Amino acid sequence: MTTAGNAFIHPTAIVDDGAAVGDGTKIWHFTHVFAGARIGKNAVVGQGCSIAATVTVGDGVKIQNGVSVYDGVTIEDDVFCGPHMVFTNVKNPRAFVDRRKEFRPTRLEKGCSIGAGAVVVCGVVVGRYAMVGAGSVVTRDVPPFALVVGSPARATGWVDVRGERLRFDADGRATGSDNCPYTLRDGRVTVEIRNKG
Repeated sequence: MTTAGNAFIHPTAIVDDGAAVGDGTKIWHFTHVFAGARIGKNAVVGQGCSIAATVTVGDGVKIQNGVSVYDGVTIEDDVFCGPHMVFTNVKNPRAFVDRRKEFRPTRLEKGCSIGAGAVVVCGVVVGRYAMVGAGSVVTRDVPPFALVVGSPARATGWVDVRGERLRFDADGRATGSDNCPYTLRDGRVTVEIRNKG
């Protein structure tokens, strides 16, 4: 393993000139980070990954082995991308039609998790702290704190910041495993984060 500043870059990884890699980030075997890509602090990019030129990866993100993050994808802080999950960037690809100007943006919001082998079709937003089950296919926006599974992915419940299932009472209130109060109203979950200490 070689070091670039306070980042760790495995000798088999390629980080192009013009890519930005934050302090404390680790980039593992056979990964390619293209010029222009931005990776935040204390992130982990696993073996055999590809991070395209216009991609932004936030602080504390974990991208597991075998994930290609294509142009048009933004990954906010503390997101988990499970092994071999898949992004797309064009709705109707053809090898013989250049559609680079038709890339649709995809955003993974803070703290969400994408399970192993899941597919996130381009043009969607996966909301804050949402959880996408392994092998699911996301074809539309996922609300914050939603738990979605299946193909196409459908909501089956709600999770807290720690990823534990929320159980709401008749008034739409629940206490998460983090001891914070959550409210469910009109199909949206909000949380009042309590200060620690």
